[in-house]
Amino acid sequence: MTQHTPVPSYYAATANPAPDRPPLQGSRQADVCVVGAGYTGLSTALHLAEAGFRVVVLEAVTVGWGASGRNGGQLVNSYSRDLDTIERQTTPDHTGLLAKMAFEGSQIIRQRVQAYDIQCDLKEGGIFAALNARQLTHLEKQQALWQRFGYDQLELLDRDAIRARVGTDRYIGGALDHTGGHIHPLNLALGQAAALESLGGVICEHSPVTEIRPGRPATVVTAQGQVSADFVVLAGNAYLGGLVPELGAKSMPCGSQIIATEPLDPDTAARLLPKDDCVEDCNYLLDYFRLSGDHRLIYGGGVVYGARDPANIERLIRPKMLKTFPELAGIKVDYAWTGNFLLTLSRLPQMGRLQDNVYYSQGCSGHGVTFTHVAGKALALALQGDAGRFNAFASLPHYPFPGGRLFRVPFTALGAWYYALRDRLGV
Repeated sequence: MTQHTPVPSYYAATANPAPDRPPLQGSRQADVCVVGAGYTGLSTALHLAEAGFRVVVLEAVTVGWGASGRNGGQLVNSYSRDLDTIERQTTPDHTGLLAKMAFEGSQIIRQRVQAYDIQCDLKEGGIFAALNARQLTHLEKQQALWQRFGYDQLELLDRDAIRARVGTDRYIGGALDHTGGHIHPLNLALGQAAALESLGGVICEHSPVTEIRPGRPATVVTAQGQVSADFVVLAGNAYLGGLVPELGAKSMPCGSQIIATEPLDPDTAARLLPKDDCVEDCNYLLDYFRLSGDHRLIYGGGVVYGARDPANIERLIRPKMLKTFPELAGIKVDYAWTGNFLLTLSRLPQMGRLQDNVYYSQGCSGHGVTFTHVAGKALALALQGDAGRFNAFASLPHYPFPGGRLFRVPFTALGAWYYALRDRLGV
């Protein structure tokens, strides 16, 4: 069995207690076998268990070990490419359905937290911060766009208004999303896993899948066992590895780096983020930050294409943090970690079927916390015979990266360099 190094993250260090979940042994039968115990897999499995399905989840390491337990913890609505991009590619009816789902993910999370009493430090309020006039104009257009599709919870902030919510002089304005917010991401995953198990769902950890044999039922094989299931859902995202090469050709793992400071004294925390919002700026290679439940500043940013682990994460991220909050120059960083997300060429998510009964969802492109919960609902409804939501995503184009796997990293890095240059120039 593949050995995996524990993730040295703040989230892993402060995770809620979880039971031991033994590897799959022998043969099992299920209505649905889900591959991956991150948000996509857990959300799908929980919706299905609530509908009475027998569900087995196979996880290569542990619940939330991948991006679901390592991300910035921010509830950000819409998709990595916004609704105007989708609108240019398809029909008004299709755009309308995708727009309806664009703002559901954060609400699904809140419903789960309330229904199952998940302790994950849920806090309200998310800010998009503008560093220049071009970005502020973009936010004005974003507010108008979202309003056109019926969403009226995005409030524009001028310089004084954002300064009252974020203790830095870097931003000239911004937008407050009233249904944005933030959570302890690993504890959200662990809470949903416990909810699934309370409904009879089974999670087998340390059970990497080695083969999927098509048929009815399909057979999902691990080193020590197999699951026969009417349906299979592939929910590994950036951690699916080479299990399904045709999915890998349409996506690229990318790494994002995060640090967490030592706990800040209450006065300092209140100066940095007086309303306890989470924040992301409007750069292409954006910075994002928030306070944890115990008043640490969690700060992330940058992208490593191809998902290499940087040698010194703090050296990469600390200067970004100090540019935003110079007063933290003497603050100690207690944790530094990286995690992978899956990028698509279009930066729109990919959903589809490999065979009639093998479904997949991947490629959140940085908007995974909310989109994975939208995807889970869409996948679960499709398996129940209501495929409208699933088809809305499945019909989006899934482009391969030009030049295949060999050239996708330099190709994407070149594009990122171009947009980062535009960010620096403010054009």
